[in-house]
Amino acid sequence: MNSDAELVKWALAGQKEAFGLLAERYAKAARAVAINICRDGHAASDICQDALLRAYRGLATLRKPARFGPWLMQITRRSALDHIKRQSKTAGLRPEAADRLPGRNGQLDKDNAELLAAVMKLRRPERQVVMLRYFGQNSVRDVAKILDRSVGTVTKQLSRAHKRLKRILTKA
Repeated sequence: MNSDAELVKWALAGQKEAFGLLAERYAKAARAVAINICRDGHAASDICQDALLRAYRGLATLRKPARFGPWLMQITRRSALDHIKRQSKTAGLRPEAADRLPGRNGQLDKDNAELLAAVMKLRRPERQVVMLRYFGQNSVRDVAKILDRSVGTVTKQLSRAHKRLKRILTKA
């Protein structure tokens, strides 16, 4: 598997397939960030496309090519916030709608659907850190940078989220 830095280098050299590999690698994480902010699955897909387009156009401005993932998550976050500003009223993604979110085969299995539904019941700050950390496969340090929070704050929010998830899942 090629590193992000290599793929960025190749994409900047004109190999569009390299950017396609980066997009595939981070699409689910970017969608998770967008869903978490806008709470609308359809809008999240549009936001992801917009974020990927912005990333492609701004690829030459990326200072540390190895940090493409966190950089894309920041772009996605800003795109989602811009979307919310443009919308006077957004449709919410309810926990019972979790089964519409695709997995590998386009469907979530029962356990994953229950887990996602539980995550969607968390408070927004906790939901954000959980989705970025586990769904987006970011390090705690990357989550802190993406959300512009301290590492300690993110760690505390993850700890609280784990406790709440445990309560939610044991009730279910």
